[in-house]
Amino acid sequence: MKPNAPALDIGIPEEQRQAIADGLARLLADTYSLYLKTHAFHWNVEGPMFNTLHEMFMVQYTELWNALDLIAERIRALGFYSPGTYAEFGKLSSVAETEGVPPALEMVSLLVAGHEAVARTARGVFAAVETGGDEATADLLTQRLSVHEKTAWMLRSLLRG
Repeated sequence: MKPNAPALDIGIPEEQRQAIADGLARLLADTYSLYLKTHAFHWNVEGPMFNTLHEMFMVQYTELWNALDLIAERIRALGFYSPGTYAEFGKLSSVAETEGVPPALEMVSLLVAGHEAVARTARGVFAAVETGGDEATADLLTQRLSVHEKTAWMLRSLLRG
């Protein structure tokens, strides 16, 4: 017989924790969707910028992969289960899938849009985080916003000129 775990009491009421966890689930789904897209582009990029983009995409998908654990584990720390199936991610994600293999610069453009979508999702969770006084999640969101906004800028810069 398993002993009952003590009730979660971290100073944030369950209803507020649920709202935060729901927002983080959307962020997790967006991050996973962008990870898959970036990794597929890494595999399939072609053209004169092949080496540059192949390496850049690898750095980006590796960063996204590492972020997945941070987001999912924050959901768990709030007392909820993290989504973890393609079906769940598909329902929650705002990052559109890309059919086929687009040309290299279109890949870059699609990744700009993906990083901006993830940034919007992260920014959208702040209201629930502020209501709940959840500084730990606010810190995570701030870090994620910084990464996605900087990456979008760097990718966008490839499309100029």
